[in-house]
Amino acid sequence: MKNCRECKHEVSEQAFMCPNCGAPYPAREKWDGWGFEYKSNLAFFGLPLIHIAFKYRPNRTPVVAKGIIAVGQFACGIVTISQFGVGVISVSQFTIAGFALAQFAVAYSLIAQIGLFFHQGCGQFVYNLLDLLKHT
Repeated sequence: MKNCRECKHEVSEQAFMCPNCGAPYPAREKWDGWGFEYKSNLAFFGLPLIHIAFKYRPNRTPVVAKGIIAVGQFACGIVTISQFGVGVISVSQFTIAGFALAQFAVAYSLIAQIGLFFHQGCGQFVYNLLDLLKHT
């Protein structure tokens, strides 16, 4: 048995939640959220080479993967693989990128189901943004 880090009530070391205050994993000295996160030690320009984040903080805000290679539900980097991404090269469901492979995208060049592009695009409903602006 250990004391809860929040309310100091005695709890089991395997407890998922404190029965007194509701703190998650109360026997742990420190707890930084649900999910998985990995950052490589190697960094360039202050960004990790690889950042993988499928995690939520204790206040339930998602962790954004930020790195040269960023992988996660939310990602920002040079190369992103995500549900919601911003990057130079992006494979995402929703993205803003230089070059994108996505379901919904705004990019310089893209392959998407629905997208707006500046240079070239291929997909179901893809439009050149400059041509759309000329017609308005």
